[in-house]
Amino acid sequence: MIIRDAIADNAAEACEVIRASITELCIADHRHDPDIVARWLASKTPANVAARAASDRSSLLVAVENDAVLAVGGVKDDGEITLNDVAPKARFRGVSAALLKSLEARAVERGAREITLLSTETAHRFYLSRGYRDLGPSPGKFGAAVSYPMRKMLGPEAR
Repeated sequence: MIIRDAIADNAAEACEVIRASITELCIADHRHDPDIVARWLASKTPANVAARAASDRSSLLVAVENDAVLAVGGVKDDGEITLNDVAPKARFRGVSAALLKSLEARAVERGAREITLLSTETAHRFYLSRGYRDLGPSPGKFGAAVSYPMRKMLGPEAR
């Protein structure tokens, strides 16, 4: 597996990974509610993924194995993680953890001293186990039950 910057040619497959991650893995968040799923997926289009890949204020990374996209992650230059989605077939293989490390490294390269994100219920324990701390509960996104604003300090400040 390699992790690299996404390119426009990855947009359709990356979009499929994002949508499958939401629909198949985030059941605790959307509870099979079609309205929540529809709102959550509305902006998950190949065109929007391609636009993220082309942005000069953020990075879109993909984890790829044998030319197949296994995971997609996004981080803004200020350190906000905007995506960390894994294909259901790649779950529990360390792909998300490796991608998260790459997203953190990219944020540090761009000058960020902390990482922030809004975790789903599904991913909350994952982020806690990797040093992220809750900033407090917030209303759920897209109508989901709950979401967790989280933060992790990076670089020398983390010590």
